[in-house]
Amino acid sequence: MKPLALSTLALGIMLAPQAAVAEQAQPKLVLQITVDALRGDLPDRFKHNFGEGGFNLLLDDGIHYTNAHYQHSNTETIVGHAALATGAPPAVNGMVGNLWYDRTQERVVYNIEDGNYNLLSSGGGVDQSTEIDSTQRAAQGDGRSPANIHTSTIGDEIVKAYHGQSRAFSVSFKDRGAVSLGGELGKAFWFSKSANAFVTSNYYYDENPSWVNEWNAKGFTQQYSGKRWELALPQEQYLFAGDGDVEYKVDLANFSRSFPHPYGPADFKYFTTLLSLSPAGDEIVADFAKSVIDAENLGQGDYPDYLSVSFSATDYVIHMYGPSSIEAEDNLIRLDRTLEDLFKHVDKTVGLDNTLIVLSADHGAPDVPGYVNALGGSKADYFGIQKMKQSGVFEAVQKRFGLGEDVVRQYADPYLYLNHELIESKGHSVADVQSVIARALENIDGIDQAITANDIMKGQLADTRINQLVTNNHHPIRSGDIYVVYDPNVYINDFDGLKVASVHGSPWRYDTYVPVIFAGMGIEGQRVTREVTPYDIAPTISQYLKITFPTGSTGDVLEEVVE
Repeated sequence: MKPLALSTLALGIMLAPQAAVAEQAQPKLVLQITVDALRGDLPDRFKHNFGEGGFNLLLDDGIHYTNAHYQHSNTETIVGHAALATGAPPAVNGMVGNLWYDRTQERVVYNIEDGNYNLLSSGGGVDQSTEIDSTQRAAQGDGRSPANIHTSTIGDEIVKAYHGQSRAFSVSFKDRGAVSLGGELGKAFWFSKSANAFVTSNYYYDENPSWVNEWNAKGFTQQYSGKRWELALPQEQYLFAGDGDVEYKVDLANFSRSFPHPYGPADFKYFTTLLSLSPAGDEIVADFAKSVIDAENLGQGDYPDYLSVSFSATDYVIHMYGPSSIEAEDNLIRLDRTLEDLFKHVDKTVGLDNTLIVLSADHGAPDVPGYVNALGGSKADYFGIQKMKQSGVFEAVQKRFGLGEDVVRQYADPYLYLNHELIESKGHSVADVQSVIARALENIDGIDQAITANDIMKGQLADTRINQLVTNNHHPIRSGDIYVVYDPNVYINDFDGLKVASVHGSPWRYDTYVPVIFAGMGIEGQRVTREVTPYDIAPTISQYLKITFPTGSTGDVLEEVVE
């Protein structure tokens, strides 16, 4: 038997190199695409109007996980982007919301603001007079960095694994979409509406790379001056062909509630804002992403490079018109063409067979109450925050504890933050006050439940899906005292006077549902229906590359991708 064993061992040694080669090729580029607010059903819903080389390239030739849901409750932009980057929920990576109340600073803070840094480009900060993203207005200063993210990202791990010879870049219309996926060791760029240019902070560079200045100087957005967002196809080909000027849509700055939507001249105060509310926003991002690939020679080295591209237009369009609208449909048709153009560029420069492509979204989106009600529904509605003051909540606090409205320090949706110092100075338990306020909130029409931090920390919640998602969202320092869960299809739509049509951010299935697709690298197409989570993306990329997982990753490796 010994000679046979020796021969078998020798044969194994001779075959080992060939087997390793056949096992799996190393990608030259990892391209991670995030489509902001792309609810999981939308790619299939509008598939019939897509071309062959964009979404359908992924849907038909990639591994499409059709039942992917986030496992955290506050389905906002930074929360989903950070989850995609880290493979972990907010309880681990710390990104509990677009905003949270910082007790040390006694103010609401913006998720990626950082006073230690500044934008490199002058005039690239937030223009308060035209900024429709109300979360941006909370930031003090224009400095941005990933410092608030508590764990490493997939981009970080790629850079570390190859001794810095791999590069990581991240591009987005939104700063939080770029910074989160750029991570600590990558480079992040985002579009500034006020500067009409791509910007970054001195966290990443001492000065702009010359190619960035060249892109900004070419005036890419000028092509939209005086133009209109028109339908890409004959109207009768649309699922929502009969959709038009309905009252629940939003007309911002005369952009209109039905086609065509005029951008106005380039010197119009809201010109770049209106570009963000249309497919133009994604076209701008894609063009800049191609410049990153070319200028930085991505995918041309001996080790894998990483590029994240986050498209934001779908989110803005849905906020204004809802996911069940001809605007949302046409926007995705045009994004399909933008993706096809980007994929062709990648194929030309790197090769799609050398590129691992991942597509997902940071969250889903609810239908507009007006749309649901027009179909015969009766439970969908907007929630007015004033209801909390008019409902007897403070009467209950006054009666039980002798405390007034100053018991609340801040409401930063969905968290209610209490005045701990005041409560304790009166000899009361914070946990007791949390409980009384939570029970009073649950009596308000439109609120499903109110969950206290004390019950979360002590593990006193019933074993339900909603309770688990709220627990996964809880960070002991950044989260509030009470998490407010609104009824399905009920949400706040008024942000500092700007009323929008659709608002995500709930733990309900329409907000947690997103696509997860892996493609490229010769992957063969298949549809997988078992439930997975976007937290699985980062560890799957790590396993594919045979590198360390992001430090806080809780996701599983998707076996269909790495088998």
